Parts: sequence; structure tokens; C-alpha cells
Amino acid sequence: MAIIKQKRFFSWEEIEDLGDLERLKLIINYFDDEKLMQKLEKIRDKGRNKYPIRATWNSILAGIIYQHDSINSLIRELKRNIQLRDLCGFDILKGIKAIPTPSAYSNFLKNLMKNQDEVYDIFNNLIKALKKELPDLGEMLAGDGKAIPSYGKKPKRRKRDGRRDMDANIGVKTYSGIKDDGTRWQKTKIWFGYRLHLIVDAKYEIPVAYEVTKASISEKKVMRRLIAKLNEDIIKSCKFFLLDKGYDDVKLIKKFYDGYKIKPIIDIRNMWKDPDQTRVLDKNIVYNYKGTISCYCPVKGEPKEMAFKGFEESRKSLKYICPSKAYGIACAGVKKCLRKDIRIPLSFDRRIFTPVARSSYKWKTLYKKRTSVERVNSRIDQSFGFERHFIRGLKKMKLRCGLALCVMLTLALARIKEKRKDLILSLVKVA
Repeated sequence: MAIIKQKRFFSWEEIEDLGDLERLKLIINYFDDEKLMQKLEKIRDKGRNKYPIRATWNSILAGIIYQHDSINSLIRELKRNIQLRDLCGFDILKGIKAIPTPSAYSNFLKNLMKNQDEVYDIFNNLIKALKKELPDLGEMLAGDGKAIPSYGKKPKRRKRDGRRDMDANIGVKTYSGIKDDGTRWQKTKIWFGYRLHLIVDAKYEIPVAYEVTKASISEKKVMRRLIAKLNEDIIKSCKFFLLDKGYDDVKLIKKFYDGYKIKPIIDIRNMWKDPDQTRVLDKNIVYNYKGTISCYCPVKGEPKEMAFKGFEESRKSLKYICPSKAYGIACAGVKKCLRKDIRIPLSFDRRIFTPVARSSYKWKTLYKKRTSVERVNSRIDQSFGFERHFIRGLKKMKLRCGLALCVMLTLALARIKEKRKDLILSLVKVA
């Protein structure tokens, strides 16, 4: 924590409640940044200390918390808000002269970008601290790739001029589905910028891993890397991993279950080229691309969905039985039925058949919790200013995303430490 030790004639807390500044106070008290501060102070060494490292750093955090979209906006706020200057650690006796200039902030940010690894270490240390406070953290994880458009000009030449974004590129994401009337729909999103790849805890909506790339980088490849980078305690406690159909991939499914015994809950794309809606599994039993198993009545020829009876881990198989036998419903061909039950090994088709059967109520219930990552994405946009920003370049974007996520984790940890766990998802309420 970048606590500032300086003589004060009075404390603002003695005069009035800090109000919204309480959030910054929580961040300053609980942000695990001492190692980074020492490193930045060592870089400055015997250089000019006109603008103290720790006060400047605290003001950067304040800019993130209070949604300032630029350094100039932050400077204007510091000039008119003496309470904020004091809380950050600037010498209030110097007045507005204590506030760093735009060029001083620019140099400070350049040094921060050279220490991206330290920021990621802070993120991981916060995850470890939260895991101690929340033992069930990580039991259910959800992932997604978030588009972050760049509002800089597309590069027409190689020379960097501050206006053009030389690192961003084109990203494309296609959404598709089937309407209630059976017709297909498809929507394609194209943007120029970057992509934030995120894994969050589905219960507490807390980020546990992230990576920032150019917009064109494959979500599936990055997700495989992120899983390998997950905190050891988080990956050990994980039971389910929730992803949308953009991550429908055999390699990813195998990595989850074969590598970590995590049950993947991943939506599936319709990859069947033939017009048939079902394929024969065995005798009178068929299946569709979503893993729904049906049996045909040998007398009437009508299909009926078979009952899922669970996953047999020792056999790595899904068991289904006759609906007449399971539910006691009448069936004219029950005595002539060729098969009344069936076991389907996962190896038959790893995409369609997963440890939690796609046709089961449990799969549908678990998949609904994937929206947790979308809510985190929404907070990143609305509460941290990524909906409209002036960030140019991949290094700056990585730093800005990393700091925003660290602030999010620190606020969650602070709420728990301050005995206000009910506010763990809140970024704006004052405890």
C-alpha cells in the first residue's frame, strides 16, 4: 500500500465524512503495491523528486476509480479537489503546484509499462489473499473474450504520432442462433482494437485470470494459455468451467477434463453438414448434435427422449434408460423394444458427449451462470471507462486493463476485511 507519511495540520476525516473518497482510501490501504513502489523509487534513485512516486501512483489509482478518461481530466480534478490531493499524498501547502504535469505523468506511465510483470504479480497476490478469505473461490469459473475498440486512427504509415494506434487490428466475432419460429439468425461484430480475455469466478464475479491481445487473436488459443496460468489453488478447486459456443473445441474440452478433472460446460455449434436432424447411435436409438438421446417406439415409430441417469466416472460414460422405465409412461412397443438402456462413452464424440450431459437439467442450470462474466465485462466498460477511452497501443492497454482489474480485486478484498461482504460486487457504494 502506497501510504504517505507527511505532517498535516488537520485531517479531513476529523472535519467531514470522506463520502465517495472512501473508496480511494480503501484502495490505498489494501492495494498490495509496496514491491512496485520500491522498484519505481529505485528507478528514480537520485533524480528529481518534485512529484513523489507514491503520491503520483495514488493519483493514477484515483483516476481509475473515478473514471477519468484522460490524464488531463485527472489533473483538472486534482486542481479543484484539495481533499483528493491530500488523500493521494500531495503536499497541500504547495497548492496546485504539487500536482504533476502531463509530461511528468507521461514519464511515470512509461516506467509503469516497463514493469508490467509487477502489475500481474499484484493481481496474482490479490487472488491468493481472496482465496484465503473465500475458500470456495474458483469452484465454478466462466470465461469470455471482450472486445475493446480503439478510438485512435487506423495506421496509414509506420511512424507513431500519438493519434494513430499502431498495435490495434481488426477483430471479428459472429453470433448465431435459432428463433422461436425455427428460423436461423446471425450477427457479426467487427471492431478495430483489442481483446480482453477474462476468466472470472461465477459466484462472486471476481476476475481470476486475464490477458490482453490484439483483436484478431483467437479466443480458444488464449483460453488454453490462461488455464495454464491460473493460480494453483484456484485450478485445484475448480469443478465446472462455463464458456459460450465460441470456445467449442475438442482440445479445450480434453484439457479441462483429462488434464484437470474440470467438467466443461461449453455451448456447442451445429457442425453437421447433412440435413438430418439425428444420427443412429445403436439399433432404435438416435442422437442429435446437442447430445439429446431418443429411442423410437418399434410399434408406432414415434421418437421419445430417453432419461439421463448420470455420468459413470469409472467408465467415463453417460447412461440413458428407456423413458417408459424411468417415468412409468405408457409405450405400446415396450415389450418389443430393442434397447431399454445404453451407455455412451465420452470417446464416442468428445464435443457432443461431456461429463455433464448437454440434455440434462443440470447442464442448462449451470450454463445460465455464465452470464457472470458478461456482468464483469459490463463493469469494466461502465465503471472503469473502457466504453470510451483515449488509450493507444498494446502496452498501454495491457497496463490499463491490469490496473483496473487489480482495483476491482482490491475493492472486493477491502469489503471483506472491513466486514462488508455484502458489498463485494459493488464498485461505487460507500461502506
